Order: sequence, then C-alpha cells, then structure tokens
Amino acid sequence: MEKPGRTDCPALPPGWKKEEVIRKSGLSAGKSDVYYFSPSGKKFRSKPQLARYLGNSVDLSSFDFRTGKMMPSKLQKNKQKLRNDALNPNKGKPDLNTTLPIRQTASIFKQPVTKITNHPGNKVRSDPQRLSEQPRQLFWEKRLQGLSASDVSEEIIKCMELPKGLQGVGPGASTESLLSAVASALHSGAAPITGQSSAAVEKNPGIWLNTAQPLCRAFLVTDDDIRKQEERVQQVRKRLEEALMAEGFSRNFECGKTPEFQRESGQEA
Repeated sequence: MEKPGRTDCPALPPGWKKEEVIRKSGLSAGKSDVYYFSPSGKKFRSKPQLARYLGNSVDLSSFDFRTGKMMPSKLQKNKQKLRNDALNPNKGKPDLNTTLPIRQTASIFKQPVTKITNHPGNKVRSDPQRLSEQPRQLFWEKRLQGLSASDVSEEIIKCMELPKGLQGVGPGASTESLLSAVASALHSGAAPITGQSSAAVEKNPGIWLNTAQPLCRAFLVTDDDIRKQEERVQQVRKRLEEALMAEGFSRNFECGKTPEFQRESGQEA
C-alpha cells in the first residue's frame, strides 16, 4: 500500500518514489527534507547514497536530488567544473579540516582603549590575554543533535554508554549531546576535562557556563575508575587477538597451508 505524501519519480526507474517532509520543530522549522524510496521500500537520504545503490544502471550526473528531475544545465556545469579542476590540480584537494562547527565571532576589543577622565596621568591599558580570547557560541553542541554515525552498510552505529557519574547540564541535555560535548572537548583542547565546576550553572547555565568545559556536571576520576578502564582495555585487546588468530587459521585452512598439511606435503615430496 502506497503511503501518503509519496509521489512517482519519472527520472528514476519505475517503482521509485519521492517524499518531501516538512520540519515541524526546532530552529529549522518550515524547511523540508527529501527522501527517495526504492520499489522494495529502502529509504535514501542523499544523492551519493542513491548513486551507490543504483551503480551504473542510471546516470545521475544531471539528477537534481531536491526536485527529482534531470537538469541538463547542471550536467553542463559539472563538465565545466571538471575542466577547471583539470587546469587547477591543487583546487580539488579534499578539505581535511576537522574544526568543530562552532560559530567564531570576531572580537570587538582588538585595540587598546583610553579611558578619559578628569584625573591627570591617564594611560592606555590593554590585557593581552583578553585580546587573544575569542567569544564562543553557547550550547553549540545542539547542532550535533539528530546526527548519527553509520557503517558502510548504512546501519546506524549504536551510541556508546557513558559512566553514570557523567550527567549533562543545560537545556535539552541528553546522552547523545553529552557524548558529543565530551568528544569535542577531548578533540579541541589539551586541558583536562573536569566538567562545570560552578554550582550556579544548574540555575542559569547561560551566565555561569564555562565554555572551556563540556556540558556536564563536575566529576572526579578515581584510581578505581582507572583500574576498571585498564581491565576493560585488556579484555578488548584479548578478544581482538583471539579474533585475529581465528581469522588467520581460517585463511590458512582455506588455502591448504595448515602446519599438518605442510608437514605431510614435505614427507610425500
């Protein structure tokens, strides 16, 4: 039975459906997301994912994912871009920048300020440390909500479990947002992760939030926690070693290179 809201897509093989969903909440309310469904019901969220599935059976070089139509002008632009990239080989290199999606606001206090009063002997004062600090957007981790990592088979990877001692703070705090905040803090800074040390952050996080620390309550890592983590690492390494050994034995067996087979072959020779 065909679901409401799905329409046929003539640009794709017969049986393919297109659906446009309007976002009803959040900062992007009113915007729409486009999805495609194969005849078997498999859902596709992007053009690269669609191209991997169809392979060479359909040429999607001029296919516009949002409208669901073939755009010859788009194909012409792609060809022109390929010609320009061939002339400029350094232009097409991938962007390996791992900067976090934090809005960097330019500081308005770059120059020293002279305070004029009626007192003589005024001097220009500047704080080098304050000048080097850039304002940071609060609760930017919320941009990562709703995003999930997936493997090569498009299966969503299960979110890892955090210790019970780690508890999020701030509006809309969740396990996913807390994991993103901690991982981002480990990636972007070299300072130790201690959490929000001020007790007032629970009442008004917009004022008392420490932007250098993730959105979690203050916590303490004990020697017992370190010992338990070392035991987990040792167990995982042991399981990995066993799996690699089992895989090696399996390959040798399939190739007929087991030690017993090699000894028997040597005796017969």
